[in-house]
Amino acid sequence: MNRKLANEELGRLDIESFRKEDKNQLIAILDNVRSLNNIGSVFRTADAFAIEAVYLCGITAKPPHREINKTALGATESVNWTYFEDTQTAVKKLKEDGWKVYAIEQTENSILLNEFKPLSDEKIALIFGHEVKGVEQKVINQCDGVIEIPQKGTKHSLNISVSAGVVIWDLVNKLDGI
Repeated sequence: MNRKLANEELGRLDIESFRKEDKNQLIAILDNVRSLNNIGSVFRTADAFAIEAVYLCGITAKPPHREINKTALGATESVNWTYFEDTQTAVKKLKEDGWKVYAIEQTENSILLNEFKPLSDEKIALIFGHEVKGVEQKVINQCDGVIEIPQKGTKHSLNISVSAGVVIWDLVNKLDGI
């Protein structure tokens, strides 16, 4: 039989200790994400997998915000974040700082997530797009590549917070192991 663990048994770090811990060299960039719940969910995923930061771009709302906090559950306090007026500026800065930038999108010549092989010392930024429009083409044009989540169903579409969870978990696992 498996006994469910109580919160006190999970070994959770307090916010200050978490901020001091080494982070996985991943950044999640939200390109004009409109749903406050999706934004909060990405923060929570970023906390769970200890990624470097979340970049909020364009119309993407910023903390503090009551609706973001509903799903973030405090992760906006533990995860570093920066706001940019447009995604292109964020991508330009990251590339200047030595980051590889990949859009998570469906395009010609995309790399399937299961086939993507990051280098162990590579710093990677992942762009997740607007819920309906996806990642803007002008942003895709700036990227080092495009990663696509393979799908078999009829929709070929995942919620952005689900996409972030799938891709971030996969890359953390490939880069460091969990």
